[in-house]
Amino acid sequence: MDITQLIKSRRSIRRFKPAKVPRDVILTIMDLARWTPSAHNAQPWRFIVIDDEEVKRRLATEMGKVWLYDMCKDGVQKEKAERIVKLESWDRITKSSIIVMACLTMENMHKYPDPRRQKAEYVMAVQSVAAYIQNLLLIAHHHGLGACWICAPLFCRNAVRRVLGLPKKLEPQAMIIMGYVDEKTQTPIRKPLDKICAFNFWLRF
Repeated sequence: MDITQLIKSRRSIRRFKPAKVPRDVILTIMDLARWTPSAHNAQPWRFIVIDDEEVKRRLATEMGKVWLYDMCKDGVQKEKAERIVKLESWDRITKSSIIVMACLTMENMHKYPDPRRQKAEYVMAVQSVAAYIQNLLLIAHHHGLGACWICAPLFCRNAVRRVLGLPKKLEPQAMIIMGYVDEKTQTPIRKPLDKICAFNFWLRF
């Protein structure tokens, strides 16, 4: 399909067929996404591809514990919170063929002595990782896979680090679940262009 069709037909997919995605397909997708632009060409992204069932279960368990604790602390009834964790965390992680954990590293980013510029540098790294993920989603779609970008690792970084043995310099940013599509999706609503785009000045919004 051409690029216009590729972009417009991609959807966030959360249900997958049990069929395994071959590693060579995943490596092809990950390799092509390396051509994503990044700040200073620092390529501050690191990825852990998870296709081992036991690792998926451990990840789902530890991430679920943190989410359950947070919901109960927020006043959500425990039984309801447990149902949400099972449906939106455990099932999605354990039933996905592939989990890609996207991490950020500041290792090759610029270093500044003042907080203002260092914060901007960190945001540039976050934007670079996000750009890679967007390309990853499009390339996966091109190869006939469904995927969904999930930011849950931001809320339980230490749990993710423990399960995957991540060094401190790697910061979990997002989790991309991936596999062969097993659901029907609807075309999402997009805001009109004149509501999100203006030339020269923000005059009307």
